[in-house]
Amino acid sequence: MLRALAVDDERPSLEELLYLLNADPRIGSAEGAGDATEALRRINRALQSGPGGPEAIDVVFLDIHMPGLDGLDLARLLTGFAQPPLVVFVTAHEDFAVQAFDLKAVDYVLKPVRKERLAEAVRRAAELTGNTPRIPVHEPDPDQIPVELGGVTRFVAVDDITHVEAQGDYARLHTDRGSHLVRIPLSTLEERWRSRGFVRIHRRHLVALRHVGELRLDAGTVSVLVGAEELQVSRRHARELRDLLMRRP
Repeated sequence: MLRALAVDDERPSLEELLYLLNADPRIGSAEGAGDATEALRRINRALQSGPGGPEAIDVVFLDIHMPGLDGLDLARLLTGFAQPPLVVFVTAHEDFAVQAFDLKAVDYVLKPVRKERLAEAVRRAAELTGNTPRIPVHEPDPDQIPVELGGVTRFVAVDDITHVEAQGDYARLHTDRGSHLVRIPLSTLEERWRSRGFVRIHRRHLVALRHVGELRLDAGTVSVLVGAEELQVSRRHARELRDLLMRRP
């Protein structure tokens, strides 16, 4: 069972988070801290207690914007410990996701917190600590991919995605109506969507062949036009891409 610490300076948000955590069967205990300084003191006691000690903490659910020491500052401090607890960020701001995962965060949950979304974060933490009870997992729809925006999960049709851009541990999915950031490496999407016509053209980009409007050659450089955006094609991928486009129905 996971031992959790929730950190939030807003009391109603902290109480709601603790309520949701305590309702999850994978959480053995959950306690709260009203700021990062209080949380750091509590984590220090946990580290002194040791992984199997009575004060131990497995995972910290951490807000970002707090007075004084903020959540990102606390997470940076934890990276200096030999055996720090896992960190899940719980925040109303989506702008810090890349920084959060650079700090090895397990997950990044947007407020208002939904029970199902928090349960996914708990599942990831449980897997990393070896606490993985048998809970049914529903296979995702291969024709859609879930994305989060302002605490709401939307489902984007894979066929609507024109290209994908790598952003660290994230990938940005581009459509004609905008873009969405998901925590999936580009290499994973390349493997998953190869059969759906997505091709790597650069270390940073996948494109959907169906959405390629033009292949351009200019002074030895190759690029493709996808919608209104021109993307560079690396030399190692240029010949394969050209062949695939020529054979495209």
